[in-house]
Amino acid sequence: MTVDISILAAEEPLPVLPLPGELIVGIIAFAILLFVLNKYAVPRFEALYEERTDAIEGGLKRAQETQEQADRLKAEYEEQIAGLRAEAARIRDDARAEGTQIKAELRAQAEEEAARIKQRGEEQIAAAREQAVRQLRGEIGGLSIQLAGRLIGRELSDTEARRGTVDSFLAELDGMEPRQAAPARSTGAS
Repeated sequence: MTVDISILAAEEPLPVLPLPGELIVGIIAFAILLFVLNKYAVPRFEALYEERTDAIEGGLKRAQETQEQADRLKAEYEEQIAGLRAEAARIRDDARAEGTQIKAELRAQAEEEAARIKQRGEEQIAAAREQAVRQLRGEIGGLSIQLAGRLIGRELSDTEARRGTVDSFLAELDGMEPRQAAPARSTGAS
């Protein structure tokens, strides 16, 4: 039996190898299919591929342009911020300088007003002193006439004599005043 099987196997065609007619028909069908694909499908695929490539490259280019524009805007913004900061610093410095100037002007005005008030006060004191001296002279004159009349024993009715007596008495008082005022000041200060 072994011999019969091997003879049978040699007479049958190999199942892996196609028949020559089928091989020729398959090659012709494949060539037609390849021609149709190259004629119609491949150009469409190429066009779609080009569109997608352009879209991707265009998107990247637009993204790069947008990034460059954003960088430019950021740089402009930073320049404006720096300018505004410098302007704010200048305004602060101007305000400080103006405040210092106003303060100095107000101080000068206050000093002038104080000097004016002091001078007016001194003038008023001098005027009050003069008035007090005049009043005291008048009173001292009257008292001195009375005292002189008592000492002399007669009334001084003559106006010229009375005036002469008062003037001489006041001159003596004026001469005594500095001598008496100095000890009074030293005793008052101790």
